[in-house]
Amino acid sequence: MNAEAAEVQTFLDGGNGDSDDGGLGRIVLNRPRTLNSLTHGMITALRTTLDDWAADDRVRAVVLTGAGERGLCAGADIRAMHDDATRGGAGTRAFFRDEYRLNALIADYPKPYVAVMDGITMGGGVGLSAHGAVRIVTERSTVAMPETRIGLVPDVGGSRLLAHAPGELGTHLGLTSASMGPGDALLCGFADHYVPSARLPELLGALARSADPAATVAAHAEAAPPAALAARREWIDACYAADTVEEIVDRLLDAGVPEAKEAAELVLGNSPTAVKVTLAALRRARTLPSLKAVLDQEYRVSCAALDGHDLVEGIRAQVVDKDRNPRWSPGTLAEVTEADVARFLAPREGDELGLA
Repeated sequence: MNAEAAEVQTFLDGGNGDSDDGGLGRIVLNRPRTLNSLTHGMITALRTTLDDWAADDRVRAVVLTGAGERGLCAGADIRAMHDDATRGGAGTRAFFRDEYRLNALIADYPKPYVAVMDGITMGGGVGLSAHGAVRIVTERSTVAMPETRIGLVPDVGGSRLLAHAPGELGTHLGLTSASMGPGDALLCGFADHYVPSARLPELLGALARSADPAATVAAHAEAAPPAALAARREWIDACYAADTVEEIVDRLLDAGVPEAKEAAELVLGNSPTAVKVTLAALRRARTLPSLKAVLDQEYRVSCAALDGHDLVEGIRAQVVDKDRNPRWSPGTLAEVTEADVARFLAPREGDELGLA
C-alpha cells in the first residue's frame, strides 16, 4: 500500500490477507477532510495505476472507494481551480485534459471496474465512477452534477449521462444542480446496484475472491429506496421539453406544482450563462455518437468557462467568501445571447481534446 498520507492509496487484495495473490486492485481516494476532492496529482496517480493494472495478469478487477464515511468524491478541488483561474487557468486546462482522458479510459477499461458511490459523489467523483462497468450506491449516496451553481457546465462525461436519463430528468438535474438519492441515481442511469453501506466490507471481501465481479455485486444488492423523481416525471418532462431556458422557467412557474416553482427558483439562482450553455450542451450530447465525442465537447465548454467571469465568481461565492450571493455577468437569462452560447460550443484553437 502507498504511504498513509498518499492522496490515492492503491494495493492488491487477494482475499487471503496476502497482496501477492493479486485478484482485486483496490483504489482508495484519500483526502477525507476535503471529501476526497481531486487534485491534478490524484488524476495522474489514478491514470498510472490503471495503466499498470491493465497489463498486470494478477489483477482480475478494480474497485474504487473513498476514505472516510462522508463520500466517494465531492469533485475537483474547486478552491485550487479558483486560484489558478485568477492566474490565467493554464493549470486547470491541463487538469481538465487529463481528467477527461481518465474518464474515457475508465469507460473502456479492459477489466471489470467497480465503483462504490457511497456518500457524496459529485462532479469529478461522478466521472471516476459512473462510467465504470459496475456502479454501486448505498443509502448514504448523494449523487449530483452541480456545476451550474458555480458557473460551470456539467462535464467529466456527465452531460452524456444527463442527456440519456429518462425523459427530461437529466435536463432538470443539469439546470437546477439538484442532487439524486440512491433510487434516483439508479433511475437516471448513474448507478446499477443498491447495496446497504453495512454490507460493503462483506462485498469487498467477496470481490477479492470473485471471478465474476458483476455477479458478486448483484448477489449482495438489495431493492433500492423509491426514486423521488419518478413521481415528478409528468411536470418535469412537460416543462423541460421547451426549446429555451426562459420558456422552461415560464412553464415551471405556471405548472401549479410547488416542486416546479422551487425548480424554477433554482434555475434562476444559477449562472444564466451556465444554464443556457448546459441546455444547449445536453441537447447536442443526445446526438453525439460516443462518450469520447461528448468529452471533446465538454473540454471546449470548460475551457471557455475559464475565460469567462462566472466560474471564478461562482466559486468565490460558494467556497471562498461563502456569502452564497454570486454576482453573475450577464446577470439575467435575457442578457445571454445565442452568440454567447455558441462561443462555448465552437472549436477553440489550442483547446481541443481530440478523443473522438
